[in-house]
Amino acid sequence: MDSYPQQNDGNQLSLAGAGEDRDGMNFVPDYKIHNIVATFSLNKTIPLEEAVAKLRNAEYNPRRFGALIVRIRDPKCTALIFKSGKVVLAGTKSRNDVDRATKKFVTILSKFISITKVDEIKASIHNIVAVGDYKFPIRLEGLSIDHIDSTTYEPELFSGLIYRMMNPKVVLLIFVSGKVVVTGAKDDDDIKKAFSRITPVLYSCRKE
Repeated sequence: MDSYPQQNDGNQLSLAGAGEDRDGMNFVPDYKIHNIVATFSLNKTIPLEEAVAKLRNAEYNPRRFGALIVRIRDPKCTALIFKSGKVVLAGTKSRNDVDRATKKFVTILSKFISITKVDEIKASIHNIVAVGDYKFPIRLEGLSIDHIDSTTYEPELFSGLIYRMMNPKVVLLIFVSGKVVVTGAKDDDDIKKAFSRITPVLYSCRKE
């Protein structure tokens, strides 16, 4: 996780193909991280009713959803805080932001429960969503036929093709424009491998 790329524009991450030839079969396109979902647990009961009454940018309606929703601006992140002490973070775009958000939310919650060793609490990343662009059109119907066991393509329901990759275990959403969304990655290495391994598949179905 420490090899995670650094922010280059203050909001999103962008990584090029590491010097690889765009026409090569291991080409990795420029891509951006759009969202990271991470979790941590405090293993203590959190008084959500008390917290929502005292916190800004907080929402809690237990009839609709069982978690307290709290938002912070720097880094931009939304937390779903459950009474059990589990916290789900969404909206960050780097490992550094995940760590910063974790520390801020732990500090916030320490006002309501006793927390020791705040700096030692680390969040685990469960899902990274990255978007890349191959900049050439793709024959999705042909791709779905050639890789029928790995794909789902129902254009009347969804314009993209769903490609399930086993190694790394991620799901790719592939669009006719050449844009590809990687979901389910756990780290940057998963993203690079997914793009690298889908590249020859996309070139074989490239529209002329």
